[in-house]
Amino acid sequence: MESFFNNSFATLIAYMGVITIYLLVIPLLLFYWMNNRWHVMGKYERLGIYGLVFLFFPGLILFSPFLNLRLKGSGKG
Repeated sequence: MESFFNNSFATLIAYMGVITIYLLVIPLLLFYWMNNRWHVMGKYERLGIYGLVFLFFPGLILFSPFLNLRLKGSGKG
């Protein structure tokens, strides 16, 4: 078992897992959350979301060319 923890392949897999969660999974969840709850968020929820945006900014920047948070207007004009 000790040889498993000293294995560089296991370390590489662990790093890839953390990077995937940090750059892909959580930013996509943040985009989804903000898009669905933008107009109904309370002040503490909004403060928490802003903190998470600050924390996961690199992942959000990766998706920003492909996703947008344009608010749906009334359709007039």
